[in-house]
Amino acid sequence: MQTRLLRFLLVLSAITLAADTPADAWKAMRKSAKFMRSISAGGGYLWRYSTDMKLMAGEGRGSKTMIWFQPPGTPAMGEAFLKAYGASGDKYLLDCALAVGDALVMSQLESGGWDHRFDFNAPERRYRQVDRGKLAFTETTRRRNVTTFDDNNSQCALAFLMALAEHCPDSEDPRQQRIVHALSYGLQKLLVAQYPNGAWPQRFDGKVIDPRRFPVTKAKFPEKWSRKYEGLNYSSHYTFNDDSIRDCILTALEAHERYGEGRPEFMAAVVRGANFLLLAQMPDPQPIWAQQYNAQMEPAWARKFEPPSVTGGESVGVCRTLIDLYLELGEDKYLRAVDPAVKWFKKSSISKGKWARFYELKTGKPLYFTRDYKLVYTDDDLPTHYGFQSSFGVESMTRYYEKVKLMGREKYLASRERPPLTAKQRASRAKGMEKRVREIIAAQDKKGRWVSKDKLELSGMRFKDRVETKVFIANLRVLSEYLALLK
Repeated sequence: MQTRLLRFLLVLSAITLAADTPADAWKAMRKSAKFMRSISAGGGYLWRYSTDMKLMAGEGRGSKTMIWFQPPGTPAMGEAFLKAYGASGDKYLLDCALAVGDALVMSQLESGGWDHRFDFNAPERRYRQVDRGKLAFTETTRRRNVTTFDDNNSQCALAFLMALAEHCPDSEDPRQQRIVHALSYGLQKLLVAQYPNGAWPQRFDGKVIDPRRFPVTKAKFPEKWSRKYEGLNYSSHYTFNDDSIRDCILTALEAHERYGEGRPEFMAAVVRGANFLLLAQMPDPQPIWAQQYNAQMEPAWARKFEPPSVTGGESVGVCRTLIDLYLELGEDKYLRAVDPAVKWFKKSSISKGKWARFYELKTGKPLYFTRDYKLVYTDDDLPTHYGFQSSFGVESMTRYYEKVKLMGREKYLASRERPPLTAKQRASRAKGMEKRVREIIAAQDKKGRWVSKDKLELSGMRFKDRVETKVFIANLRVLSEYLALLK
């Protein structure tokens, strides 16, 4: 047992709490980590596993040698292990996090990021960063090498590696060396992937971007647009779908906060990204944003149910990002851009508290699709796999904007500051968490699993009893927070 961990447990023994709750919480964390490590593939994870290990999946069907990156996949699992280590000092939990880091190293693409998934049983399907200089040119062109920024795949991997690198001081440890190198390589490629106007594509093949193909210009309405799906490749479009550009900006901002001294390129990327949000705002009468734009900064088709339009969905995330960037950078222009968007939202709801995902360019009519993907104005035959109507967080975003505008930047930032908890407050908060902690411990089975028993049908797979990474992550977060309060 490590010295740090022994000191930690001695402190716990002196605190007046329910019998053995802190020690039991640590044991539950370690037990669950050991089980999850036993089913990992190369240190990485999918999203769910049947208890008999015959069925497993990420967003789609998986295998015992496959890992997924989109949360709650491999990077999110690594973050959970790392937080648990920080709360307990248990080096086994750090080793689990390092194993996740190494899984990311071995699956990182030469283009700098990650695909949706990786199969350790078929590494030859990918052109990886670790393959550089080892393959013939013809072989590199045959292998897949497309970084995805969709669904927070590559961004969350880089964010985890930044946190993990703080625990990699050993320049003689090959695993730690690989992790630090992969992080540096990935951050550099994140910068290379940024367009001259500050946007990022949904997918990036690692090639240097030709600025002549992507001029810096403001968003505009196309002179005409096809109401029929065109089936064109949209991977190079400037894409707000699934908050991909927001996630890229926040990743660059975190890199600046960690490494900014002497590395101005990260803040420069943040500012370019922030200014792209201003460029992408559509002109009146629709001063919000499209879901995706072509190189001429015109709203464009993506998938067959994502038409050229302005969006009541992704525009909310853009507004939040602009408010966040105003608070971070202090430039009024970012907050000013939100005002006309908020006014548009207030007059464009389709019912109380609900907006359409897509609105027709210029006319403002809500756009929908039938189940056989015909573009229509009616909502009586919608596909069920996609959110064409929702609250989209419009009202909470509006409250956020109005509060920041009313208080002003300095007062708002000051209101978010909280003094450190006193020892008495920490003990009281830990006491308040005790019931939930005991419930989590009691729900764990003998193998260290938290088993979800509700039925789930997904992509032709029928799950019954299963282990969900999102449940593991949530439970480890609670246990980690609890133990951290007792340090």
